[in-house]
Amino acid sequence: MLKWASIFAVIAIIAGLLGFTGVAAGAAAIAKLLFFVFVVLFVVFLILGFVVAKKVID
Repeated sequence: MLKWASIFAVIAIIAGLLGFTGVAAGAAAIAKLLFFVFVVLFVVFLILGFVVAKKVID
């Protein structure tokens, strides 16, 4: 998911440099959304990993 966020961020930068402001804004919004979804999922799985590891060790 982070890969897709990076791809959309690059598309937004290139589109912005070429003057396609509508495409740049859309790609930037998608990149931002994907990044925040990635961060939320990362934190959830990190917490789950600690909880499961603690139960396995105990």
